[in-house]
Amino acid sequence: MAEDILGITKLVNALLGKPALALLSALHIHSSNPEYPIPNHIAMELLVFVLAIVFFSWLKGRLSVENPSGIQQSMELLLRNPIGVGAQDLLDDLVGHGGEKYLPMLGSIGIFVLLCNLISVIPGFTSPTATSSVPLGCAATVFLYYNLAGIRKKGPLGHAKHFLGPVWWLSWLMLPIELVSNASRLLSLTVRLWVNMLVSELLYTLFLGLTVALFVFVGKLNAFGYATGVVPLLIPPIFILLHIFVAILQAFVFTILPVMYVSAVVADEH
Repeated sequence: MAEDILGITKLVNALLGKPALALLSALHIHSSNPEYPIPNHIAMELLVFVLAIVFFSWLKGRLSVENPSGIQQSMELLLRNPIGVGAQDLLDDLVGHGGEKYLPMLGSIGIFVLLCNLISVIPGFTSPTATSSVPLGCAATVFLYYNLAGIRKKGPLGHAKHFLGPVWWLSWLMLPIELVSNASRLLSLTVRLWVNMLVSELLYTLFLGLTVALFVFVGKLNAFGYATGVVPLLIPPIFILLHIFVAILQAFVFTILPVMYVSAVVADEH
């Protein structure tokens, strides 16, 4: 079944559809929808990317050490906060000295996932992370990054030694286990984010439709049935709050796990 084309997707295709179609043709890739070669999740990713650039460019010009604004303080909580779950807090705790150099990459991925998760709260938009290829792309970026971080820190041989385990005479057993474990992180990061966001969006859409249908059905039975109008007013906000909670939680998970992976490959041996 073909997906419904969002308004933002139609706009993006009107601007970039022809170049995208030409690029796909040059790569010998057949578009499933030549009229809209850029699908919803790609259009939503581009929207998130543009909004993030505009917002942080605007915020950068208003940063102040002496008189920080409320927005600045709110964004700083993503880096450091009293409960110690900000991106910089996690790097300090898990990576230790020198961990701040990993903040730009890991922090950017975490914020990107957070924005992608939350944007579907706005009517007419969907979360690009509810489509499997988007979490896969984020997970692949993390996978490549932390392995390259290990190679930069310890060199190719030193990083490879990480997969042999602490006991040399068990290295023949540990090597395949560690390689499979390392590769499985790609699948784990992808599936965890994708499934949670997909289910969260489905729940909200399903219960919103059911409550509205209930209101219409009961209202047709008798005039007093319209008193049930409070139901569709109360239930959707509950699932909106649930969706926001899931969005924030999954963004946190997608931040702390990459930090742990980086910590494991750059940790100094004792």
